[in-house]
Amino acid sequence: MREIDELIDVEDPAWPLLVQELSATDVPVEVLPVDAAAARACLGQLQVSARSNLGGIVLRCGGLLVDGGWLRIYGSPGDAGPGGLPGLAEVNAMPSSFDPAWRPEAGLVVAHDVLGGVFALNGRDARRSGRPGEPGEVVYFAPDSLGWEALGAGHSAWLSWILAGGLQEFYEGLRWDGRCAEVAGLNGRQGLSFFPPLWSAEARRDLAATSRRAVPMAELLGLGRESCLRLDGTDPGFLGAA
Repeated sequence: MREIDELIDVEDPAWPLLVQELSATDVPVEVLPVDAAAARACLGQLQVSARSNLGGIVLRCGGLLVDGGWLRIYGSPGDAGPGGLPGLAEVNAMPSSFDPAWRPEAGLVVAHDVLGGVFALNGRDARRSGRPGEPGEVVYFAPDSLGWEALGAGHSAWLSWILAGGLQEFYEGLRWDGRCAEVAGLNGRQGLSFFPPLWSAEARRDLAATSRRAVPMAELLGLGRESCLRLDGTDPGFLGAA
């Protein structure tokens, strides 16, 4: 186990370069304020250094709201209140005090989108759990196909792809007129529930004609997992605790 100072006091920390990348992007990104104590605790539990983008985000910001909040990348927020964005520690159900035995089931959930999609960083047990991709690769649980997809990139490359505008093509077919206003009306613990659901033929045929309502993100993730189990008997595993 490395002490917290070893994780923080590193040469070439990632955060200054990430700030430059955030400043240069044309993608709307809001950087939320950080809670320093929560950040240190989360970094210590992860045993990830500030040299990585993941460590830099955990240590230096409360999260990133991308594209008006369509995508929420988790960090270490302060007192977010009942509707504020949860932190990476809460989303991954980390222990309240350091536990050397703790580790994510198959990977670390690093972001959610408002559709109930999940971005996770594969852990060492990813293959055994049935997830695609290699350890350290970012994978996506797609609510329109109810399955995991390997994205072919690690965390830093994934973040650079987002800031380069990669989400526009990634969500092609899952955008509709008026979505910005609907997303803006959500708080940090809500997503959008669709009827008929995103995986249905009706939604694929005409997404704009679906009805949508704000629901707690935990409920939306639960619906995704239940749909997988009901339709093909496959359990996608942990999708996040928030």
